[in-house]
Formats: sequence, C-alpha cells, structure tokens
Amino acid sequence: MLYLYKHVLDVDVGWIDGITRAKRPERVPIVLTRDEVAAVLARLAGRERLMAALMYGTGLRLMECVRLRVQSIDFGYRQITVINGKGGKDRFVPLPEALIPELKQCIAASDRLRLADKTDGFGEISMPESLVRKTPSAPFDLRWWYVFPATQRARDPITGRVKRHHIDPTVIQKSMRAAVRAARIGKRATPHTLRHSFATHLLEAGYDIRTVQALLGHRDLKTTEIYTHVLQRGGGAVRSPVDALLGGAGAG
Repeated sequence: MLYLYKHVLDVDVGWIDGITRAKRPERVPIVLTRDEVAAVLARLAGRERLMAALMYGTGLRLMECVRLRVQSIDFGYRQITVINGKGGKDRFVPLPEALIPELKQCIAASDRLRLADKTDGFGEISMPESLVRKTPSAPFDLRWWYVFPATQRARDPITGRVKRHHIDPTVIQKSMRAAVRAARIGKRATPHTLRHSFATHLLEAGYDIRTVQALLGHRDLKTTEIYTHVLQRGGGAVRSPVDALLGGAGAG
C-alpha cells in the first residue's frame, strides 16, 4: 500500500512517513550434521554430487555454483574467485583439495563439449553482451566456459544466436531433494542448506567468525552470527536441567 501511494499513484499522504514498517521474522537456518552431509553426498552421483560437495566445501550459493566459470578456479593457489556475487561483490573461497581431480575432469568434459559445438558450427557460451562486444572471441574461449554447462544448446532470446548456457539450477535442487529423502533425513534441506552447514561447521571447528563472514560474502556480521545457534559455546553451552535430574550424559 505504501509503495502504491508513493510510487505508483504519486500521492503524497503525510501519515505514510510516520508508519513503522514490519520487521521480517528471523529464521534460524537449517543445518545438516557432518554425518547427514555425508549421507546426502553418498546418494548423489556425477555432476550433481560434485556441485553439492563444492557448495558444502566452499559455501557457494546455488547460483554462484551453476555460474562458475573455468577461469575462476585457480588450481595453483587452491582458491576459487566468486565474481559478482550477491551484492555485486567479488570474494575468494578455498578450493577443496579432495575435489580437484573431479573438477579437472569436469573442465575437460566442458572443453570436449566446446570443441564438439565448434565442429557443429557453434561453440559459444553465454556471457554478458558488453564483454562480447569488447572481446568477440571470449565466448569461444574455454576460460569463459561454465564448469557446469547445460546439456543442450539454446537460442538466446535477445541476440538470436545459438549458444550454451549453464546447467539449470532445478537439476541440483531436484537431485538434492531426492537424496535427502533417500537418506531419511527429516529436515527440509535444500542446496542452500549446504552453505549453512559449511558456515556452522567452520565455526564449530574454531574458525574466527570474521573469516567465515568473508568466505560467505556477508556485508553485516550479524548475518553470520546466526550460525552460532548450534555451537556449544556462549548461550549454547547451557545444559538442560533435566540432564542433571535424570542423570543425562555428563550430569554431575
């Protein structure tokens, strides 16, 4: 209603500025335990498993993962550059050592797909037109190709050119949903839950919250602090009185 009066009807109603906006309710993030993450990964295969492991191992958002380009992975320095993340910010995240062989195989598969597309008279990957105008050869260069390209070529609705896009995010979303069900995990876990788990498990391991904030790309530390809800420190260190009453583990 406020938006309607102020920006659509262009009506200056004096009492609008005095209204207090309702605050969004704070949601506690769903977090998987390490065993639950392992159970989910064990029920995934191929690219879907690699993408899920990468999101858990780096804290990448789903769209940051599907949009990951080959040149963003630095095998030498063992890091991944997240270009234009949420809020338009770039950041670095660690490259998991355990995933390096699979990532190299995935990039090699992308290169084979690129060469096959070129043989068919295509070979272009989708990227911002401003960059294409500046460097016309860039869409055909492996460095700009997606690590996880789509299985089918598609016609760009703006330019009309046939090119390759990144994998559809619904692919990993559906696979994750099925894996969580198969693992009999009673949590509404999604690909974003892997990012929540990454942050929580780092804090559990003793990493500084400022470090975790930087890895997640949070502007406000308060956003990162929500992950401390599962830690056995501060308020989380309070033992339930029923443990002492009924002789729970460690009661004394």
